Amino acid sequence: MNTMPSQSKWSESIWGSGSHSCECQEQRHHPRLIVLTGGPSAGKTAVLEMILKTFCSHVTIIPEAASIIFGGGFFRRDSLPARKGAQRAIFKVQRELEQIVLEEKKAAVAICDRGTVDGLAYWPESEETYWAENGTTGEKELSRYEAVIHLRTPDLARGYNHDNPVRIESANEAMAIDQKLLSAWVSHPHRHLIESQDDFFTKARLAMEAVRTYLPTCCQNAKLNAKSGGKS
Repeated sequence: MNTMPSQSKWSESIWGSGSHSCECQEQRHHPRLIVLTGGPSAGKTAVLEMILKTFCSHVTIIPEAASIIFGGGFFRRDSLPARKGAQRAIFKVQRELEQIVLEEKKAAVAICDRGTVDGLAYWPESEETYWAENGTTGEKELSRYEAVIHLRTPDLARGYNHDNPVRIESANEAMAIDQKLLSAWVSHPHRHLIESQDDFFTKARLAMEAVRTYLPTCCQNAKLNAKSGGKS
């Protein structure tokens, strides 16, 4: 299993493949892309780490393009050109990361730390201009993904924090972004909403149960134990 250190120059990007073996003998797969999304402080990083420790090597993580872009020094300015440029760059990096996994055909399921549709929540102009400037359509991008697992952002009472060094949003701003993400993905036919819980491990377990439903039968034997972050 390969994971990026949490304090690396790419901030909290998580990548790699599951650490357990399974019964599958297939060497090549047709990867299914599953998006894990949610507003700031929704718990994506923790859930991704648990996925790597719980599932088999046919489950891979595609890292968050925004963390790669901003952690690598891309301009993070408030001007309109800078905001649009950042989202176009994130879109392109996300697409290339996904394409590598699709062409390698090693993973049965690829968990995307956000998808191309997420950019709508951060785009400063109309939805039409977002698709036009990225040379695609909303329908085309939604169809790329088998499912969307949306971790809802908690309010201050349920644990919003600023632990991620590239997270600059207040709790209210984070919840507003979460609502925009909710709207961006609303048309996807396989969307799983995971609400914030008083106990984060319950939220994590629900997310991992949703992931497991999309795994091949031979890869579904892992017993979920969110509190230990791994296989029981």
